[in-house]
Amino acid sequence: MLVGVNDEACYNCGRRNPGLWGFAPALRALGGDLGFVPLVVGGCVILFGLTLIASRGAIGMRGLFSLFSPSSEALFLFGASGAVPVFGAGRWWTVLSAGWLHGGALHIFFNMLWVRQLAPATAELYGPGRMVIIYTLAGVMGFVLSSFAGAFIPDILFLRGGRFTVGASAPIFGLLGALVYYGRRTGSSQVHSQALGYALTLGMFGFIMPGVDNYAHAGGFLGGYLAAQWLDPLKPERIDHLALALACLVLSLLSVVASVIHGLPFLR
Repeated sequence: MLVGVNDEACYNCGRRNPGLWGFAPALRALGGDLGFVPLVVGGCVILFGLTLIASRGAIGMRGLFSLFSPSSEALFLFGASGAVPVFGAGRWWTVLSAGWLHGGALHIFFNMLWVRQLAPATAELYGPGRMVIIYTLAGVMGFVLSSFAGAFIPDILFLRGGRFTVGASAPIFGLLGALVYYGRRTGSSQVHSQALGYALTLGMFGFIMPGVDNYAHAGGFLGGYLAAQWLDPLKPERIDHLALALACLVLSLLSVVASVIHGLPFLR
């Protein structure tokens, strides 16, 4: 049976929007996530390299978890978030840029592995546009919560707000939150239990390993869950979701540019 470009689902396999409003041939070449995973991995690796260069030799090499860690000044320049940048320097837009920066070689390596695993799975269930929206909003909520906690909430054992905070783990937890909501909304116990198991396991590691921003993880998970609830996986993805996803990516890029422009005078 033939499938039209405006059909909501494929009659054979059930895939949503198989024609992608007529843009399928061009967009399918980018993959099921429309090239989001290569974009994130490539963007994060490039920015990691730039922060190492901007560290001007002050690169951390002590210990496994601080191997090749950029300086705080370099991370600040490119858009680290947290209580100091957001409330101390008024750099509120860093809640968008911080998810593209990383504090060490292992940090970026493991985060990119999780992005490669979770982003395509989320895109398959929600559509690539809504996946990008979830990823972005989860990162924003994670860094907002962490920055607020770092400024106004006293440290409680392993719960410490971020003075300086970076990493893709906040939006990664957002993808897990979206998958948990998908399982609950659709009744898929397998998706629900697997995503929740991943989230709990990673959350436990956050309480064991030093220097982990648990507030950002919690905020990211909640942000992803709420964004998924708003976007509703049982409804088909619309073309305006793709437009909003593109806006999210553009704003993320502009947040990094704004950070560098605003941050240069602080380093002189």
